[in-house]
Amino acid sequence: MIEELLPGSVVTVEAHGDEGPQDDFLYPQEAAVVAQAVPKRRREFAAVRSCARQAMDKLGVPPQPVLPGERGAPRWPAGLAGSMTHCDGYRAAALVRATDLASLGIDAEPHLPLPDGVLPTVSLPEEEDRLGRLTREHPHVHWDRLLFSAKESVYKAWFPLTGLWLEFTEADIEVFVTPGERPGGGFRAELLVPGPLVGGRRLGSFEGRWTVRHGLVATAVTVPHA
Repeated sequence: MIEELLPGSVVTVEAHGDEGPQDDFLYPQEAAVVAQAVPKRRREFAAVRSCARQAMDKLGVPPQPVLPGERGAPRWPAGLAGSMTHCDGYRAAALVRATDLASLGIDAEPHLPLPDGVLPTVSLPEEEDRLGRLTREHPHVHWDRLLFSAKESVYKAWFPLTGLWLEFTEADIEVFVTPGERPGGGFRAELLVPGPLVGGRRLGSFEGRWTVRHGLVATAVTVPHA
């Protein structure tokens, strides 16, 4: 699912439900991070890192720890850029050589409405207006959840380039629908704060793609080199 949102240079490993990678192995440094966590958190932490290590193997990189850095962002081996995501029944990792992309971000969420009261805290008035139009035209998609996921992917691509927090309301996202049998399309995130410098050029926006499949909404953002 997630691989269809990303260019061919990106390696992905994903698993639905209980299928796919089952290796619960954690390096001692990783185990220490979740030593006090509840069992569900430890399982998710280990399972998504199993995906990440399989992706490393596909790139010819020896498996190694993936430790959370500042604000929980994963610290990837030198020369790699990547992103991970997990929710109930799904986990995925995406890795790419840093020479091929400057950054990337992926996110998956259950394809369900956001809890009451969440949308106003994560969206701009203009975004809510657009979601209203999309809901009238395509009522089978939970657009509020898709917007939330897109903002998560934007942040995951943003943070490695800046080391700074990005508020939900500091990116204005417009979603586009690609005609077809399966819901999907693209989105553009206009950055409302100074964007990162990539190759000497300051970016003002990020581009992403989305899909709805298997009861999930998935989004991905890629940032090419200038």
